[in-house]
Amino acid sequence: MKIARHAKIVDLINKYDIETQEELAERLNAEGFSVTQATVSRDIRELKLTKIAVNGGRQKYAVMSPQSAAMDEKYLRVLKDGFLSMDMAQNILVVKTVSGMAMAVAAALDSMHWPEIAGCIAGDDTIMCAIRSADDTLLVMDKINKILES
Repeated sequence: MKIARHAKIVDLINKYDIETQEELAERLNAEGFSVTQATVSRDIRELKLTKIAVNGGRQKYAVMSPQSAAMDEKYLRVLKDGFLSMDMAQNILVVKTVSGMAMAVAAALDSMHWPEIAGCIAGDDTIMCAIRSADDTLLVMDKINKILES
């Protein structure tokens, strides 16, 4: 029962912007799971849920990224070590890398989970990132520059 409840919790927080334990308990009860606020609190802790900001200053529950800080650091190092230059063509960001590093740098960019990036395609030394808009391309370039400067 607990595994099914945990799966339903993840499903619910991915579908809805759930702000409180009470709201989560109500939705679980509506789905046929008889839970108390104490049960929901324990489930949140066991699932390692966190709250993230959403529009309008509100917050919602989300599943914490399973990646470790060490993994994030490796991706940042790969990005810094492999990056040579970047240029934009409207909503397409073209990133030049050291020969043979494009796939690793693209994986690093993908691991950032930036909402502006729809996806990346990598060759040997070139990455094409499909960005949602030309304005978002400038934003992504700024984010990459900040990482490179750190």
